[in-house]
Amino acid sequence: MHDDFSADGFLARTIPGFQPREAQVTMSNAVTESIEQQHVLVAEAGTGTGKTYAYLVPALRSGKKVIVSTGSKALQDQLYHRDLPTIIDAMNYAGRTALLKGRSNYLCLERLDQQSLGGGSLEPEILSAVVRLRSWSIESELGDTSTCHDIAEDSPVWPLVTSTNDNCLGSDCPRYQECFVLKARRKALEADIVVVNHHLFMADRVVKDTGFGELIPQAEVMIFDEAHQIPDIASQYFGQQLSSRQLLDLARDMIMAYRTELKDQVQLQKSADRLTQSTLDFRLNLGENSFRGNLRDLLKRPEVQRALTLLDDSLELCYEVIKTTLGRSQSLDSIFERVTIYRNRLNRLKDVTIAGYSYWFESYGRHFLLALTPLTVADKFSEMIASTPASWVFTSATLSVNEKLSHFTDRLGLATAKTLLLASPFDYQSQTLLCVPRFLPELNQRGLAQKLATMLRPMIEKNQGRCFFLCTSHLMMRELAEEFKSSLTLPVLMQGESSKNKLLSQFIAAGNAVLVATSSFWEGVDVRGDELTCVIIDKLPFTAPDDPLLRARIEDCELRGGDPFSDVQLPDAVITLKQGVGRLIRDTSDYGVIVICDNRLVTRPYGEVFLRSLPPSPRTRSIQKAIAFLEEKRQEVNRVR
Repeated sequence: MHDDFSADGFLARTIPGFQPREAQVTMSNAVTESIEQQHVLVAEAGTGTGKTYAYLVPALRSGKKVIVSTGSKALQDQLYHRDLPTIIDAMNYAGRTALLKGRSNYLCLERLDQQSLGGGSLEPEILSAVVRLRSWSIESELGDTSTCHDIAEDSPVWPLVTSTNDNCLGSDCPRYQECFVLKARRKALEADIVVVNHHLFMADRVVKDTGFGELIPQAEVMIFDEAHQIPDIASQYFGQQLSSRQLLDLARDMIMAYRTELKDQVQLQKSADRLTQSTLDFRLNLGENSFRGNLRDLLKRPEVQRALTLLDDSLELCYEVIKTTLGRSQSLDSIFERVTIYRNRLNRLKDVTIAGYSYWFESYGRHFLLALTPLTVADKFSEMIASTPASWVFTSATLSVNEKLSHFTDRLGLATAKTLLLASPFDYQSQTLLCVPRFLPELNQRGLAQKLATMLRPMIEKNQGRCFFLCTSHLMMRELAEEFKSSLTLPVLMQGESSKNKLLSQFIAAGNAVLVATSSFWEGVDVRGDELTCVIIDKLPFTAPDDPLLRARIEDCELRGGDPFSDVQLPDAVITLKQGVGRLIRDTSDYGVIVICDNRLVTRPYGEVFLRSLPPSPRTRSIQKAIAFLEEKRQEVNRVR
């Protein structure tokens, strides 16, 4: 066993400010054992444990092929460009590394060519973007869309010039040898350490890739960071979905094939137009507003049944038309496969009588999604692990509920996994204060945002901003941001006004800002020092009852004779709250106040489950005491300086 993490180990010698941590050593030893014995390890490592180094060092030491999967593309980039190079330099690692994302993150040269040929039919702004992308494609080595700064990440051009599992031509593509995805895959095949994200990992394992085989290579070690996200992501990929975006994309590709390759087949245009129209008509039958609901109930409505029949007929017409042209165009042959898949998928979604699944739909803007989700993924996930002889490591700062890991292991069927609970090394007793204010307004009261803003304004002003206000809904976020912008002289930032990274940079640069945000800022955000000393949460983050994944799990729980609230809803809310609270203390010198604006934390019996799962902070119900604590801590820090 290498003494990598000791006071005179290579990490301490090469990384400025590195401090030996007992919990880090314990976790590193457990990961080493998992790699050597090829077993499953589930490890909760509290904030500040140093879990990233604790799994990277033994992984690199092992000399084996390693897949590291993270919770998001942003965390993936951070791991690959920051954490991994630090460890590689420190231990003079000679192995090769690779970053691998899903197909839609790389420019598709063939689809770019098609859009250029059919340019006359494009809107001016999209045509302009296509022209700029042609120049960029010549200069770019990787074709990673996140490195193209000239075009906004939400530009409508990206779906037209990137491929998916559905529309990739694979080895039949005219630009196959130049393909950016193929280059990324080749690099991943040759690499010893490959960094991916959970969505790509699950899609790769579950969705049969019609392109050129799976993207992710086989490996001997699988490590999942931010593993608390895995159960929900796995549920999505073990189910089936059909969306209006897929259907409209299919129609668009048919028209493109007609205009660029098969100009004598006018029926292609007509059948694609009919598919577009029946897709839009189906959306109209779902109502104007965004909505999530039960697909079984929806299909009982006669008008929806009719619209679905017309949609099915349109797909059948596309099938018959394309069948007559098979062999004339490679892209159209690929489209034919997609039509076949979508028809089968639609027929499967229509059959809502099959037990063991939750059937649901979502309408949003001009689009809709039809889906089925398995009630449980435990069997399928455990089968996937059993069929892959490798070491499997799952880690996160938030896996346990009430100091037990069974909520996580049960959901993934990890009955034989070795488990490890490592507390945070931070001194929460002196660094933090938890405040649940007295006289909070009722949660469903009108004007709630205004009342909360009025109540918390004195503390935010006294603290000179330096505050995250984390909301459980977009509506609350917008209302609060509006209130603060009209009543505070401090800078007020809101999620969605610009990219996540840009907002964080603005927040840190200002030094006195208030950031009002929702879901994407509850995790994966690291602000250290004086810039953030107050985290406010509007209420306990119970998932909305109409959430389809939640509905599926509630149904499963009821079928098993369990209690949906205590077995499903409460544990989920606990883990989410732990994520939000975890934004505050990121270093041994950090300090701050956590404010949770929800009386249920102290008035309901289940409040105790939340409190026992949170870091052990002193508690108060007085905002004045919270203000005094912040003032005292600020003076202490200034004296030290």
